[in-house]
Amino acid sequence: MDSPTDDRSTERFKIQRYRPGSCKDEIDPVIVESPVEIRLVFGPLEKRRGKSLAITMRTPGYDFELAIGFLISENIVSKPDDILSISHVGTIAESEVHSNIVRVELSPKTAFHIEKLQRHFYVTSSCGICGKASLDSIRAQGVQPITEDFELDPNWILKLPQRLRNHQPLFQLTGGNHAAAIIDFSSEEMWVQEDVGRHNAVDKVVGSHFLANNFPLSGNVLAVSGRASFELVQKALMVKIPMMVSVGAPSSLAIELAREFHLTLVGFNSGQRMNIYSGEHRIRLA
Repeated sequence: MDSPTDDRSTERFKIQRYRPGSCKDEIDPVIVESPVEIRLVFGPLEKRRGKSLAITMRTPGYDFELAIGFLISENIVSKPDDILSISHVGTIAESEVHSNIVRVELSPKTAFHIEKLQRHFYVTSSCGICGKASLDSIRAQGVQPITEDFELDPNWILKLPQRLRNHQPLFQLTGGNHAAAIIDFSSEEMWVQEDVGRHNAVDKVVGSHFLANNFPLSGNVLAVSGRASFELVQKALMVKIPMMVSVGAPSSLAIELAREFHLTLVGFNSGQRMNIYSGEHRIRLA
C-alpha cells in the first residue's frame, strides 16, 4: 500500500536556482512541516480525564495513523479494542482540511496510568538527550525479546532501499522527507508512508496496519530511508517486528537495544553492500 501524495504535503516557493554560469528564478516544491497535537481521553465513562500527550512536527496527512503509531510505541495501546474513537478537534486553520489536534479516546476497559507515563517519558536523540535510562525504560515496559525464527536471502534485503525509493513520490518531488515501509517477507506485500520526520513515518505505517487490523507485525521487516536510531528500534520491538533495515548508520544505543532484544538490525544498506549489527542468524550468509 503506497502513501498517496496530498495537496497539503507540499508548498511551492519562488527560489533562485544557481548553476555554474547561470542563476534563474524557478518555482520549487518543498515538503510541508507543521505541528499536530495528540490528546488522550481515558478513564471510566463516569469520570473521563483528558491529557495532551505530545506535539510533533509532521507532514500533514495520515494524522490518525501517526497518533495510533505513537500510542503503540509508548505502550499505551496494543489492540484495536483499546480505542473507543479517534477524531480531529478544535479550530481548522485557513488552508487546512482538518484541525491540527487529534483526540484519541481510550476504551474505559483500557488500563492507563498517567503517572507511569510521565515517569517513564524520555527525550530521544533527535531532540537532544538519550542514554542508558532509555534502555531501562524499555525494560520497564515488559518488552519481550524477539523469538521468531526465519532466514532471508541477503539479496532480497539488498533490494529494499530501491523498492522503498520506488514508493516515495513526495521524496521524488521534494527530496525533503523520510520514508518507512513494512514488508511481509512471505507475501511481499509492502506498506509505505512518508513524512518530514523519520519517527513519524514509522508511526504512520505502523498505525496504518493497526487500523487495518493487520496486527501484530511479526513476519514483517521494517525498512527506513534514514539512519537507525534508538527510538526506531524501540518502535519495531513494540510491534514485534523481528528485522529492521536502514539505509543509514545505526546509533550505539540502537545496536545495544537490538542485541539485547534479539532484533536483526541491518544498516548502511546501499543496495550493493550492508552491515549486520545483530541477529545475523535470520540472514542466509552461507
